[in-house]
Amino acid sequence: MTVPMSAYLVLSIVLLGLGMLGVMRRRNPLLLLLSIELMLNAGNILLIGFSRQWDDPAGQIFALVVMVVAAAEVVIGLGLVVAVFRSRMNLDVDEMSSMKG
Repeated sequence: MTVPMSAYLVLSIVLLGLGMLGVMRRRNPLLLLLSIELMLNAGNILLIGFSRQWDDPAGQIFALVVMVVAAAEVVIGLGLVVAVFRSRMNLDVDEMSSMKG
């Protein structure tokens, strides 16, 4: 049983759209990170789909690299969110225009 490439494309477009909507609409930094993760996963699904279609494992390896970068982004982002939360209670992205030390 094979999954058609159109299924990979549709799922990827839906995830990318949800991620873009989340980035544009949300003001909470945690939800922004979650939306960015959705967009990265949309790219990973396309990489896996094309890799399976062309029988080339390079796309799957590159998807693993993207997952590692996404995990590093989450660790750094959560560290910044916790640091901002400890210094001030407001976590509105619009009000965090400058990071002062």
